[in-house]
This record gives sequence, structure tokens and C-alpha cells, in this order.
Amino acid sequence: MSQHPETKAIRIQTAQTGEKEHSTPLFLTSSFTYESAEEMAAAFADDTLDVNIYSRFSNPTVDEFIAKIAALEGAEDGIATGTGMAAVFGTFMTFLSKGDHIISASAVFGSTHTILTKYLPKWGIDYSYFNMNQPEDIEQLIRPNTKMLYVETPSNPGLDIIDLQYVADLCKKSNILFVVDNCFATPAVQQPISFGADLVLHSATKFIDGQGRVLGGVVVGRKELIQPLYLFIRNTGPSLSPFNAWILTKSLETLFIRMEKHADNSLKLAKALQNHPKLTSVKYPFLESHPQYEIAKKQMSNGGGILTFEIKGGIEGGRKFLNGLKLLSVTNNLGDSRTIAAHPASTTHSKLSAEERAAVGITPGLIRISTGLEHIEDILEDIEKALGEV
Repeated sequence: MSQHPETKAIRIQTAQTGEKEHSTPLFLTSSFTYESAEEMAAAFADDTLDVNIYSRFSNPTVDEFIAKIAALEGAEDGIATGTGMAAVFGTFMTFLSKGDHIISASAVFGSTHTILTKYLPKWGIDYSYFNMNQPEDIEQLIRPNTKMLYVETPSNPGLDIIDLQYVADLCKKSNILFVVDNCFATPAVQQPISFGADLVLHSATKFIDGQGRVLGGVVVGRKELIQPLYLFIRNTGPSLSPFNAWILTKSLETLFIRMEKHADNSLKLAKALQNHPKLTSVKYPFLESHPQYEIAKKQMSNGGGILTFEIKGGIEGGRKFLNGLKLLSVTNNLGDSRTIAAHPASTTHSKLSAEERAAVGITPGLIRISTGLEHIEDILEDIEKALGEV
């Protein structure tokens, strides 16, 4: 029987144990036992053997979480990590070697930018950036040693969107691995593999958890790509803990209804703020004023839970706005049930130079709102009162 994704997110579950539990069990154990010395020897003899040895290698609760994400993304297999950045770093380290070249959108999360510009060159891996608003520039950046192309769409925090099918076609033509960070959209809103991506990764810390509780990351794709990635994670150690996997797999049961509400609140908020006198602009993927609105409509089922606006008054205006908030949380997380306001220029992207921030659309007065699940009138009232103090 074929099932809708919403059903899979709820019904994919570890096989019921002898206790006949209804809620999915938590296997909070570091290791697993064997019936004989021969069975134990066989477990260590074959890296692909489907048996649990040690929770750094695999764990039934972690496997359940991976299976759900793979099903929702339309992937064959996956690997889970302790954080989203471990998923990014593990992917880079598995598939890039000394002398290789990676092409990346310049609009990427601050820590990803640091890996690309500070650490990869140290190991002899070169990088090139392109502007997501000018995808036609990608082709001229491709070299004989280009092995990977990496994008976030929508990007953090500028909400730039790129045509996944267009990029996938370029990558296939040049035999380049196409990796997409789908954190902002989630598989409830966008499935990059269906547009040609090879690997899709997430910081599960964000919307997948949805309540700001635990850290986690996940990468999914074809089996032949996941196997070497699994071995890298297994041997270097950034594995997802069973407890965090249990939290995350339970969270997936509500992902679809949460993302609908996040998006509904975000669109209402974006429309209400469009002509506010204290703002110079409002950006949200499903606003018709978004530069890539048509692409967003093609590859996303809704606009997601993040919007941005530019406050008049620059960095000082941004600080006054944050200090004027009473209901909204001021934190560097996103994807929470509680609405969060952040000022990227002074926090998540503060390590970038002013020129680098400008190049990826992070202006001094840019505010990123991760719209929560509160009543929209309460969210809007708090934002309007804070804007009144700018």
C-alpha cells in the first residue's frame, strides 16, 4: 500500500519489541551483545553487515530517524550526525580530496563559509563562490577538478532561492556531485532529490526538532554515496545520540502540520509588514515581490517559516528593535515553536567582513524572523511595538 509522506512521518517505526509498546522505543545503549564468538567476529569482519555493534556505528533509534528522513526526501539511505555542521563537514571530507575544487553559493551559513574559506584550503581543497541571483555564472566556474556544488535554498539568512533543476542539469553534464542544504524548507516543503540533487542534508536542530531542544544533523541520498559517508562518520565519531534521535523521530510526526502553520503565519506577517514606514523591504519566498517567487512556487509547497526585513537605521536600528521586543525570543536559533528574531550582521554572520556580508545580502539592518506557532496577532503586535521604538 502506497502511503503519503505525512503518514510515513508518523508510521515508520522500529519493529515492536516483546513489550508491545505503541510509542517508538528508545534504545539508550552504547553497545550490543552477541550469541557467540563467531557472531561477534562476523560483525566486525564486514563493514556493510546489517547488525548493531556500537552506537557510534549504528543504533535502532537513530536508524528509525534516518529511515523517516530518507522516505520524506525520496532517498535510498542516509546517515545521522550529532549536529548540522557535522553533516556539512562530513559530506565535504568524504567526497573532497587534496587537489579538488568545490563550487558553492556565496550565500551560506556562517560556519559553512568558515569551513569553505578557512579549513578546506588548509587541506588543499579550493573553492569558488557564485551569486545565487546569477546562476548563469556557475558554468564558467567549473574546472576539470570540480567535484562538488553546494547550495542552500532558501539561503540563510537572505532567503535567496535557486532553480534546483537548472543546477542539477549543469552538475550532471560535468559529473559534479550536487549537494543541497534543505534546512530552511524541510522535506515537508521541498524535496531537492526530485529535482536532481545527489545528496540532501539538514540541521535537524531547526524545524525538524521544532521546539529548540536537541542538536542533530542528517544526510540522505543514494546508497552508493551514503556508504562512504557512513564509514567517515563511523570512524571519526560525530554520530547522533540515540536520545536526540528519539526526540527528532517523534518530532517528525508533526512536521507537516507544523510547517503549514509556520508558513501561514509567515505569509500573513510578511504581508502585514510590507508597507511599514520603518522598513525599507520585506522578503519572503511566497511574496510576489521576492525576486525568485516563480521558482519558489515551482519547487516549494509553501514559503517556509522564515522571513526577513530591513530596518531603517542600520545596525543601531536593528539593536533598538531587538531590545524593544517583549514576546519574541532573541536568540540565534530558528525553526522553533516560539517566534525568534535575529540580527545576522551582529551574530550568525559577524565573522564575515562587511564586504562579504554585503555580497550575500546581509545588510546592517537586516532582521531574520523565524515565525513560530503563536497566534499571528500576538506576533505582529510585538513586532509593531518594537518597530515603534526604532
